[in-house]
Amino acid sequence: MGAYIVRRLLLIIPTLLGIMLINFALVQFVPGGPVEQAIARAQGEGDVFGGFAGAGNDAGNAELPTNDSQYVGARGLPPEFIAELEREFGFDKPPVERFLTMIWNYMRFDFGESYFRSISVIELIKEKLPVSITLGLWSTLIAYLVSIPLGIRKAVKDGTSFDTWTSGAIIAAYAIPGFLFAILLLVLFAGGSYWQIFPLRGLTSDNFDQLSPLGKVADYFWHIALPVLASTISAFATLTLLTKNSFLDEIKKQYVITARAKGLSERRVLYGHVFRNAMLIVIAGFPAVFIGVFFGGSLIIETIFSLDGLGRLGFEAAVARDYPIVFGTLFIFGLIGLVVGIISDLMYVFVDPRIDFERREG
Repeated sequence: MGAYIVRRLLLIIPTLLGIMLINFALVQFVPGGPVEQAIARAQGEGDVFGGFAGAGNDAGNAELPTNDSQYVGARGLPPEFIAELEREFGFDKPPVERFLTMIWNYMRFDFGESYFRSISVIELIKEKLPVSITLGLWSTLIAYLVSIPLGIRKAVKDGTSFDTWTSGAIIAAYAIPGFLFAILLLVLFAGGSYWQIFPLRGLTSDNFDQLSPLGKVADYFWHIALPVLASTISAFATLTLLTKNSFLDEIKKQYVITARAKGLSERRVLYGHVFRNAMLIVIAGFPAVFIGVFFGGSLIIETIFSLDGLGRLGFEAAVARDYPIVFGTLFIFGLIGLVVGIISDLMYVFVDPRIDFERREG
């Protein structure tokens, strides 16, 4: 197993390098880069998209001085100002040199500072991380705590009315878009049109620091109840049906028939023999499920519930072309995703020691 882990760790390097190279190359062809953003702000347009929209309207203004700049909206600005912007953002260097410098810095976990926020990328991620961890961790835990018992019950009651109506319910929940369910929760329980039970925004109250320890815990769960529920609703279906099908496959195997023939109780057979084998794929997939919930769908939930997390940070950085944040978070999340893949494999071995990845590769 040690050799397998070493090979997987070494494979992270070219994989991560490929991810960064592809995205860096694509960015070179995307209009509205940091220089254009800075020009738009200098001209009071707010962002570069105003420059794109107004470029055609200003084309006939012959009285404006012109230059040969390649940047949209740069007409009328002195070349020295444009050159200074390029030096500030590092665009006075060839793309290859910029990419190699970026990778060398990232290998040392030096992600630089945001172009427009005057704060390091690491500090920004630390600031936004609690929100994303809250959504990802609690959503995953609740999904497992509900889906595993429900899936086992459905496997035991396979074909009954309980199995039928619960399948319909979880499939309907899976079909509801997360953002639509989030809006429904706001309308019903956050003062939209009916009841003001839960807060509308934020992760904690304004007087959080003044609350008692128990009050802080209650306030925290009071705020995260709706966003966690909205981000969890679609995860029930996959986990529940996966648990049910895993149990059904195991129940039909010979060792279960033998255990029943020996006179073991149904509960002993189910939880003493079937559970460990059936839960292999479900439990081992926990890290991957957490990362999926952590990364996927958080932007919409964070926006609806006014939570300042990594989803909104990444979106705002992409819109503003804040490349240190874009590439820094891409590198960190890509590295986390690859490491979690290895952890998932180790979870399989931990749950079932009979699995040997080295022998399979051989």
